[in-house]
Amino acid sequence: MNEIFLWVLALVALVWVIGRFYLRGEDLSAFDLPAGERRSIGAAPSEEIKAVVASLGDIFDTVNRTPGRGRLAFLRDYLDNAFPVTDPAIQFNAVNVNGVPAEWVLAPNADSSRRVLYIHGGAFALGSPKSHRRLTAKFSEIANAAVLAIDYRLMPEHPRKAGIEDCRTAYRWMLDNGPGGPGPATAIFVAGDSAGGNLTLSLIAWVRDQGLRAPNAAVALSPITDSTLGSPSLRTNLATDYMLGPLFKALTRVPRIVLLWGAWLLNRRRPSHPVVSPVFGDLSGLPPLLVQASEAEMLVDDCRRYVNKAAAAGSPVTLQTWSHMVHVWQIFYPELEEGRDAIEEIRKFLQARS
Repeated sequence: MNEIFLWVLALVALVWVIGRFYLRGEDLSAFDLPAGERRSIGAAPSEEIKAVVASLGDIFDTVNRTPGRGRLAFLRDYLDNAFPVTDPAIQFNAVNVNGVPAEWVLAPNADSSRRVLYIHGGAFALGSPKSHRRLTAKFSEIANAAVLAIDYRLMPEHPRKAGIEDCRTAYRWMLDNGPGGPGPATAIFVAGDSAGGNLTLSLIAWVRDQGLRAPNAAVALSPITDSTLGSPSLRTNLATDYMLGPLFKALTRVPRIVLLWGAWLLNRRRPSHPVVSPVFGDLSGLPPLLVQASEAEMLVDDCRRYVNKAAAAGSPVTLQTWSHMVHVWQIFYPELEEGRDAIEEIRKFLQARS
């Protein structure tokens, strides 16, 4: 009996050691510093943001009434139809990108030799080019460019590495192909939100390491940068994040060591690997990068840590934060004043780096 107990104790210790020293990665607390430009410091949320929060509450009430097996399908369908584009002048043209489904998004008079690769968010399990058309149409306008929105492979049907590979395929293809067919790009940008922001940051490091043509600039909206779930705001902002909080509240009750092992098994990479956690990688030599986040969201410390570490490595990176906003509030443009402000900041950033 004592021998069995000792074996169990040894196994538990081994699991903890692997989780603590191999899966978790380096201590990033040195980068928990104030960073960036605070764009709004309101004492209370505006009526516009209150209306957005109320609409999210209605959605999550419906989610909670949906049987567990149907929730993913419900959320995918909801997101695909939540932010339509009604302007008939915007063109959406389907395209096959070496096996990756995608669409070109073109605002009126957009320069098709200027190109943006847009990588949508959705926790790696939701979203599509259709769900993010409001953002991609706006990016085409403000960047004066054709936007390539890719329908990368999602979890759980595919491993996370499949989506990473699709982003790499799309970037290589876009360097030499535009809406009208083969042709070099005069300017290249990469942008993404949330999970798409994670893929954006992973991609620009890969582009650097491969020696490919670097993008003129990149934009990440509320990106996930640390898949080990180590950022303090994941817990401190749980109650103020009205979008991610209801979705991931249950996960915050699970011991972190269990989450680390689960992520390792699910992603087939240790969660601190830079491919899935860009903040743990070499952040030197990156293109100009603009990161936007809400001070109320769970991922704000992911953004702060990444920006502080990248700046320390000498990369030209900028963080802008807004108070009281929901996760990826830019997609609520033009209803939110802060959404209009954020889009204008992105426009100025891209214009200065064309």
